Amino acid sequence: MERLETGIHSGRLSGAEYETNFSDLHPRLDNHEALVAADRCYFCYDAPCMTACPTSIDIPLFIRQIATGNPIGSAKTIFDQNILGGMCARVCPTEELCEQACVRNTAEEKPVEIGRLQRYATDMAIQADRQFYERAASTGKRIAIIGAGPAGLAAAHRIAVKGHDVVIYDSRSKSGGLNEYGIATYKTVDGFAQKEVDYVLSVGGIEVRHGQQLGHDFSLADLQSQYDAVFLGIGLAGVNALRVDGENLPGVEDAVDFIAGLRQAANKADVAIGRRVVVLGGGMTAIDAAVQAKLLGAEEVTICYRRGKEHMNASEFEQDLATSKGVIIRHWLAPKSILSQDGKVAAIEVEYTRLVDGRLVTTGETGVIAADQIFKAIGQTFEASGLGSLRMESGRIAIDGEGRTSLDGVWAGGDCVFGGDDLTVSAVAHGRDAAESINRVLAAGAQPAAAVA
Repeated sequence: MERLETGIHSGRLSGAEYETNFSDLHPRLDNHEALVAADRCYFCYDAPCMTACPTSIDIPLFIRQIATGNPIGSAKTIFDQNILGGMCARVCPTEELCEQACVRNTAEEKPVEIGRLQRYATDMAIQADRQFYERAASTGKRIAIIGAGPAGLAAAHRIAVKGHDVVIYDSRSKSGGLNEYGIATYKTVDGFAQKEVDYVLSVGGIEVRHGQQLGHDFSLADLQSQYDAVFLGIGLAGVNALRVDGENLPGVEDAVDFIAGLRQAANKADVAIGRRVVVLGGGMTAIDAAVQAKLLGAEEVTICYRRGKEHMNASEFEQDLATSKGVIIRHWLAPKSILSQDGKVAAIEVEYTRLVDGRLVTTGETGVIAADQIFKAIGQTFEASGLGSLRMESGRIAIDGEGRTSLDGVWAGGDCVFGGDDLTVSAVAHGRDAAESINRVLAAGAQPAAAVA
């Protein structure tokens, strides 16, 4: 058997191969395809797909508008509930949300292509630069938002439309948050994340200050003293540690950093990848890292997950996508140690696991998987300073049903809050609903009060 070359290298493929591998996963429907797809919708009353959408988009209405030749009107129906509907159409696990609830599944086991229809409509509006919203008369109120990710952008847009002035603070050099830095490249091509940011900001009244980090450049107390309200949409900055020997060896990387670096790379050929890659984890980040490692030219890519297939957070569609690209998914394996040779990663020692009375235990049996690069995708944690006495719950910010925190005049939403499900669409819903709550309080002329004791 031919011995594989070891080491982490760039330029493993030809330019044509990179272009093909990182082309759009689901290209936009053309006009005819959109009409055919829309015609399959039953336009249900009390549609279960609408209930399954975290932002409660009127799905039957926007599909009917496409079917009747009004994609621009369809886009407005979507944006009224989800101003980031374009990105959500690309990255939402529709197979587990709206499309899973589609009644077409009962008769045909094939739902209406809601996600692709949503992309068709929203793309048409953004490309035509159709701005549906005008700012109300200025209220003279100023709101600070920390984080230019999905929650922050959704909140900013809704607040700005109400006539308030918004200043967004973000630690990175670009806006977009997860949409810009954390999504697989093949899911959002041609710089769409920034096009959508530009579209959101085009409503006016929103200033973005990049390179501004909470706890370093300012504190929450600083903003409370300067603004009429504050919204926290700061996401998850920390990454869980493996806590095994060899974790700090060259070749062991955080999957989120790998995905972000690839997204920002001007040339995919410049991104180095190993020949034997192991990804640890069972969520969307693990799948995105593994698939993209394969697309960059890795010959062997293995996902190791400590539980079974049915326990993986990644959807069945994403798991099937990974295996279709040649990724091997191995279950019931936990990392035990990372082995080195010449000071670099050479392999990972794993231990078999099983469930005993609902608890995950190791069996004592071990194995070794050769690897020259290992990506950790075992979950992110909330890390932030400068929050003062803000009440936390299970390591995240505690909020009420309107997004209000324990501090007067401070709201929060997205991945940083307790109960968040780490989905772009849910973060948008949090930001939108918190914006409505902020506006109600400011419009009433009341002093914003804390809601979480």
